[in-house]
Amino acid sequence: MKSPSDNYLKIYKEKHEEVYGNQNNRPKAITYFENLTFDLFDPKGYRRKEIEKHKEMGGKVVATFCLFVPEEVIIASGSICLKLDAAFSFTIPEAETIIPREICPMIKSFWGALVLKVPPILELVDFAIGETSCDGKKKTWELLNDFIPTYVMELPQKKYQINRDLWLREVFQLKEKMEAEMGKKITLEKLAHAIDVVNEKRKALARLQSLRAADPPPISGRDTALIFQIAPFDDPERFTQQVNKLCDELEGEIEKRKGIGEPKKPRIMITGSPMGLLDWKLHHIIENNGAIVVCEDTCQGSRYFLEPWVGSDSGGVLRLLRLIADRYLNLPCPCFTPGYCSVIQVKESTKEYKIDGVIYYVLQFCHGFNIEYHKIEKFLNEAGIPVLKIQTDYSEEDTEQLRTRIEAFLERIKQ
Repeated sequence: MKSPSDNYLKIYKEKHEEVYGNQNNRPKAITYFENLTFDLFDPKGYRRKEIEKHKEMGGKVVATFCLFVPEEVIIASGSICLKLDAAFSFTIPEAETIIPREICPMIKSFWGALVLKVPPILELVDFAIGETSCDGKKKTWELLNDFIPTYVMELPQKKYQINRDLWLREVFQLKEKMEAEMGKKITLEKLAHAIDVVNEKRKALARLQSLRAADPPPISGRDTALIFQIAPFDDPERFTQQVNKLCDELEGEIEKRKGIGEPKKPRIMITGSPMGLLDWKLHHIIENNGAIVVCEDTCQGSRYFLEPWVGSDSGGVLRLLRLIADRYLNLPCPCFTPGYCSVIQVKESTKEYKIDGVIYYVLQFCHGFNIEYHKIEKFLNEAGIPVLKIQTDYSEEDTEQLRTRIEAFLERIKQ
């Protein structure tokens, strides 16, 4: 008799084949990342076995959602950090038995994922860490706590010194929470090592992103999105090695002047709402219509590896916690006011990657990113860069409508 996990693996493989099956000239090293995604949906997969062994040795598994939860502190405690970057439409009906339909589909997706244990490794999660980056999530954590223990960090709404001091206290309290869970202190050496591990992963992803500036780029937007989305689920040190291995291969292709497709394809940037695992709808439509995605200014894209910094073990644990707190609070997000950082990031990316057009992606009921669009649109209009705003969810119902709009947008760019 088949288990629900078998059905989810089947759904994932069918979706993957639809989006990735028709690509040519893919790098050989992409195989690792594809196999990892299949493994995550396998209840007997090797990543699950690794995590089970970790728990048998007394380790904890922590599920987080937002970029603002410092993974360095979790890793320093000796715990495994898994991010809930879910964009699964098939977990939403479970969430809607409790959560209202009229809220962000990403919230409903990760709720359903945790409750249904999809991917199966989520069965091994000991507790979740949330944050107050939007009203929907603030209330969701209260309900989620009835299903799985949930700890909440208070994220400031501004970035002045008083707010930074508040956030530093929250990061310090997270350290204390992890120490209590593990029954051991987070030492200076452990924290410095965890910072190095996370920094190396960010540097590897930033290296991969930088290679997409080539014309033609050596890797498709779809493949890069897959790598970015799978990053939070793997062992960080092994993942870093595999990304660097991929980059070595891609640099060789650039030297040979090889790439994906012909040069001078319209170069598209996607920015706006987060794009979790399986959120491939826009990439699929864009790249099947003669353009290529070369940059994602999203939480699963370039925002994750912004401002990589090298931690120092001088000054003690508190100094490192302050460095961590400051780094995370500098990330761009519409939850802050004023929120001009995202405009600065988009401005820099459009120049570096020679962007021909921008698609601004808004998940339904994501009010922060929806309102933020006005500032992005104003800058792009002044810069003479075409922009298209897309508001959607994880269903396939609007695919043809989106295809028509994106085809028209790309035609306008090509003229």
